[in-house]
Amino acid sequence: MKCIKAIKETKSYSLGEIRRTDDVDADQKVASGVWQFIPKSEWKVSKKGKKEEVEITHDMGGPVEVKKDKKKNKK
Repeated sequence: MKCIKAIKETKSYSLGEIRRTDDVDADQKVASGVWQFIPKSEWKVSKKGKKEEVEITHDMGGPVEVKKDKKKNKK
């Protein structure tokens, strides 16, 4: 199984669409130039809809601080 992402919009596929398909089908689609291979982690994020909360604070004249809080999954 391989993960692919649409890099061109067509009648059948929207731009940025992510799919997980078997090796043979993925190789054929990538060879067409409409799709490209992506890491499995990117497919997982798109499937789960994982969201990160970002908090930006500024201290008058000081550096900008960025804090990212990842939501943890309960098991």
